[in-house]
Amino acid sequence: MKIILLILSILTGLPVFAQSLMTPLQINNYSRYTSYEELTKYVNQLDKSSPLLKVETIGKSVQGRNLYAMMFSSGEFGTDSSKIKVLLLAQQHGNEQSGKEGAMLLAAELLKPENHYLFDKIELAVVPQMNPDGSEAGKRLNNNEEDLNRNHLVLTEPEVIALHKFFDKYLFEASLDIHEYYPYGDSWKKYGYRYNTDEFIGPVNNPNIAADIMKLENSQYIPFMKKYLEERNFSNFIYCPGGPPGVNYNRNSTFDINDGRQSFGIQNTFSFIQEGLNAENYSTENIRHRAEGQKTGMRCFLEFIFQNSQEIKFMVIHDRNQMLRGTNDASITIQSEHSGNGEKLNLPVHSYSTNRDSVLTITDYRPVVKSIKDVTMPAGYLVPKRLKEVTDWINRQSITHIGYSQSASYKVTEYKITAIDSIDFEGDRIVNPNMVLNDYHLKISPGEYLYLPTAQLKGTMLVIALEPKSMLGLVTYKQFSHLLQKGKTYPILRVENDN
Repeated sequence: MKIILLILSILTGLPVFAQSLMTPLQINNYSRYTSYEELTKYVNQLDKSSPLLKVETIGKSVQGRNLYAMMFSSGEFGTDSSKIKVLLLAQQHGNEQSGKEGAMLLAAELLKPENHYLFDKIELAVVPQMNPDGSEAGKRLNNNEEDLNRNHLVLTEPEVIALHKFFDKYLFEASLDIHEYYPYGDSWKKYGYRYNTDEFIGPVNNPNIAADIMKLENSQYIPFMKKYLEERNFSNFIYCPGGPPGVNYNRNSTFDINDGRQSFGIQNTFSFIQEGLNAENYSTENIRHRAEGQKTGMRCFLEFIFQNSQEIKFMVIHDRNQMLRGTNDASITIQSEHSGNGEKLNLPVHSYSTNRDSVLTITDYRPVVKSIKDVTMPAGYLVPKRLKEVTDWINRQSITHIGYSQSASYKVTEYKITAIDSIDFEGDRIVNPNMVLNDYHLKISPGEYLYLPTAQLKGTMLVIALEPKSMLGLVTYKQFSHLLQKGKTYPILRVENDN
């Protein structure tokens, strides 16, 4: 094998090291996507090629395929508190292939000696393929026919459970979720245009995420990425799904915490989604440019974090410590809407009629997430142990729960459901109960409830998940919808400071 590599090196003028880092996509001359078996072989080859990299299996798919994390560190991963921990994940949707291919290109690039400086400040984990079953079948969903990027709250799928256990183990301070968008729908074709941007970037925008994190993402990273990608000949724009004009409004992506970006963001993580341009019919068309664009976006993310590592790390740790100390009586938004502020959107598009790039001016642009319903954060929640579906969820989410004994410093309250209405959420109708909050006077028997304090890293998520009027909560999922019954009491109780 060494003789063969040496001959190849002489013939191509490339060093043996560079040859050994070629990805399966490159070896196959960009003619087909990398298979699971090829990915497995490749990441293990990289593992053996450098002491900077260790490959870890973090879980398995529904069909038993391994989920790999490529962990880059100049020492033992997770032990150097001076370094910022970064998580990149790709291909939650099986028919979005360029993120996986870009992640492998990135891994090879990072192992080149000239890029080792990044690991002076960064410890990096790259999960190149979250949905190997969907990838092998060429479909969006996993083998349970579930959308992994809508599963980060309820955590029913083994792939997403594995990712969150991995996140909880290391508490990454920054994350980037890599996807592809598909702009070839009939409504846009009828209008005569389609989206045409190499890389969309979406910052966090749930209103409960720390304001300083959102400000840093929007005011510093977005301009940095724009310049970085443009200098490397990749077009980019803020991720703004919607339209076409006159049919629907445009907005800055969802604020729901059930996806990869917001589920980590709600824990005050410096978190983004990156969306590359997919091919029509999900083919390998233009895959070299697509994969290079995704890789360049990921590399941009790492370079920004390297240059701003101390600021980001300090900010995240400070905001997380605020959560750990408890923010009882803080105001938590549980219902929001996308709202305009008078700003127009100059959207880069491609014209079907002229076959040229163009720009559409969108007047119904809603970049602001405005609260329409807030609640006061309680000290915690009491969940009846008999609600196995909820206690199982608590365990899947690794939520801290402790024993509870009644105290004069707390009061317990309960919601009485008086009616069940509905509310619009990004074009869908979801449940919206009417209710009243009453004092709970019954004796709470020891061992009857799990007590979930909100003074924990997942405290804000708890409020959003467990409040019955939350438009992003558990009750909006069919497996928890029975918790809401007209004329009955919502079984999960609030524990509040008795001021």
